[in-house]
Amino acid sequence: MTGSIDDRLHHALAAAAGLYHRLVLLVGETGAGKTAVLRRIAVKRAVPLINLNLALSAQLLELTPKQRALRLARILEQTLDDARDQKPLLILDHLELLFDPRLRQDPLRLLQGLSRNRQVLASWNGCYQAGRLDYAAPGHPEYRRYDSVETLVVGMDGCATIDSDR
Repeated sequence: MTGSIDDRLHHALAAAAGLYHRLVLLVGETGAGKTAVLRRIAVKRAVPLINLNLALSAQLLELTPKQRALRLARILEQTLDDARDQKPLLILDHLELLFDPRLRQDPLRLLQGLSRNRQVLASWNGCYQAGRLDYAAPGHPEYRRYDSVETLVVGMDGCATIDSDR
């Protein structure tokens, strides 16, 4: 796919609008510039860029570890409903909290669930190669590998799971 990363994301968001999970992941290693790209998209679309770690951490702080694991999905949904303010798109950055092993969550499935009733663009620290989506490095406590990804992916390296000619 040719064009700028912004163009690829706009195309992916348009393509995702008709899908069951309206999720687009911006995938790249830490320091690749994902936050700057998401800021530009947020400004162009006049929607907020939500720092998910910041939005969730205060609400989870007062809960026990067991309560955090049990209530995270509901708290996430409520937090984003409050932040959305009737905007058609949620842009999420800094998702590291979702990968905390103590929370016992499946971050990709959480994001897909959020994207059923609204469009979601989220950053993803990792890589996408040969149909596999990785988060973190093997051996890291937060490492995740997804061999089958049912969402649109745009990589900071230029890869994308959509065809620009459609």
